[in-house]
Amino acid sequence: MKPELRAERERLAAEANRKYRDEQIFRERLSKARLHTTLEDGLVFIGSDSHYRPNIVSTAHRAFVHLAKEMRPRIIVKNGDELDFPGISRHPPIGWESLPSVAEEIEFAKERLQEIIDAVPGASRYWPLGNHDARFSTRLAEQAPQYAKVHGVQLSDHFPQWNNCWAVWINNDVVVKHRGKNGIHATYNNVKDSGKTIITGHLHALKVAPFSDYNGVRYGVDCGTLADIYGDQFVDYTEDSPKSWGSGFVILKFVKGQLLQPRIVRVVDERAGTVDCWGDKIITV
Repeated sequence: MKPELRAERERLAAEANRKYRDEQIFRERLSKARLHTTLEDGLVFIGSDSHYRPNIVSTAHRAFVHLAKEMRPRIIVKNGDELDFPGISRHPPIGWESLPSVAEEIEFAKERLQEIIDAVPGASRYWPLGNHDARFSTRLAEQAPQYAKVHGVQLSDHFPQWNNCWAVWINNDVVVKHRGKNGIHATYNNVKDSGKTIITGHLHALKVAPFSDYNGVRYGVDCGTLADIYGDQFVDYTEDSPKSWGSGFVILKFVKGQLLQPRIVRVVDERAGTVDCWGDKIITV
């Protein structure tokens, strides 16, 4: 065989091996980033943007625990920004605001999440990472990269009972992730562009946008915030402005693998502890 032909064959073989390795690496990363699950019949509870602060237990959180214990969902998703981490934000502090320590936030979040686990111990649990959650590892990676892969430098190390990811896919038709598009029409644009029913948080809007085309009906959903929308977490950086947000969460119901229209649980009065359950009844928690 001519040397130039042999060299070309070796080059092509090396290129094929490189592509194969890259594909394997991609698939491995995707398998960790995107978790798949299935549900034929049952409920999924999705709460997002809890921004847990020490010594503050919101009405929405109490309602989430109460209804989970009563309705027994098969799957629970905490859809990101469960912690706030203002002390390690890239943004400078606002004046002399008093901020909780990282340790205090983690311990308080553990208590709240354990309440959810205790309410439905047999449920599958997922936690798509939010941008506030990511502050934990981002700060460490920036300031102390030498500690990479040491146990404890990932937020998930402190919450081993939850499956961490970027997105949860249910029945390959429903995508739950922390954020997508921005703006007032985010839910519509998310469902239109993704081709899937897609449930996001991040914007705290708490609403459902049905969308239909030749493929049938699907939904863009913003699952709001489990925090009090006028809580301490938001007062300073929003300058106590009015907010078109919703404190509450979303319930999905599947029947024979088919998703029914998502239900919204919305806080009516934070101080009174009253909650509107999908327009059917009001409960006090």
